[in-house]
Amino acid sequence: MANDKIILKAEDLDGYLTEQDQADLKNLAAMYEETMKSFVPLDQAKTIEQFDKMGHVMQDILKKHPSIKVFSFETEEGSHAEASHVISKLRNIKTGNHEFVYYTQRAYEMLFRLAYTGPHSDKKNYIVTPTPVTNPVQNYAVHKIPDIDSEISNSVMCVMLRGALLPSIIMSKEIEEYSSNGYVTPFALFKINRDDTKQENDMQYILDLKKSFFDLEQLDGKDLIFADPMNATGGSLVTVVKYLQSQGVKPRSIKFFNVISAFKGALRISRALENCVCYTLWMDPALNEKAYIMPGLGDAGDRLNGCDKKENPRNIIRLIANYGSTINGLYNSQLAEIESMVLDKN
Repeated sequence: MANDKIILKAEDLDGYLTEQDQADLKNLAAMYEETMKSFVPLDQAKTIEQFDKMGHVMQDILKKHPSIKVFSFETEEGSHAEASHVISKLRNIKTGNHEFVYYTQRAYEMLFRLAYTGPHSDKKNYIVTPTPVTNPVQNYAVHKIPDIDSEISNSVMCVMLRGALLPSIIMSKEIEEYSSNGYVTPFALFKINRDDTKQENDMQYILDLKKSFFDLEQLDGKDLIFADPMNATGGSLVTVVKYLQSQGVKPRSIKFFNVISAFKGALRISRALENCVCYTLWMDPALNEKAYIMPGLGDAGDRLNGCDKKENPRNIIRLIANYGSTINGLYNSQLAEIESMVLDKN
């Protein structure tokens, strides 16, 4: 640690991988390189064939990794079309900001169902709701929801800032909606970034403690939830969790939610962190030399939040203000928790 900054290197992350992991990654990288030959000019039939092959290879490998859950590998076939549609919209270069936010919300609702509501069909909670109908008396409706209080009432939302902010708020809102008592997660905010002047094989991940907002006591023994739209290398999550553990924090569990995860990032996390489950809507096969996911969807943070000017980046309060009144109204309880954490730290 120097100047309140924690640094993790790519070589440290790769040290967690087994020889078999390295061989699997090498095989998928070769398959994707072969796939790219069908892109220019686009040979649609060949591209479809190659992606189908890579999907089957990843599915076979992940049978040995129960801590990595991919939506289309874990759910019934009827749900796969929904995942494909959402991911295709998020990937599309023509999808603008408002649509991108909408489909991100869709993606995290699906991931929430994958993680929490599937195995609980025999345990129910009830929502009793007053309706606008008041004649001849006030009318009510009753609706069943899964009883998952025991899994969500101990959770803390951990935000790896910028692109992860809105997805984290969405996940917290889902928890509030499924809680029998409207539980709103506390928030912990971490300022972490990777050094993009470096290549994937010598990348560094930098956690800036001075610009982070969290309470170590609030995190100990809790179910920590991280929601980041893209998991490229796994470095940011491993950096944060390893730091917390070095400070004596012992999470009860860790869940990591991604719209898209690179195969390498998921493997690194599954090897580096105990009691951590990665949930991803879609698994991509490869990284390029700059550690960008391929085929990926671009910079998810910029597509959600807009681009910052390097000379005047927004702080978290300004970023939230830029979301506008619609999101501020939908997620008022979550924003109040974030505001409390930031102001109390200061």
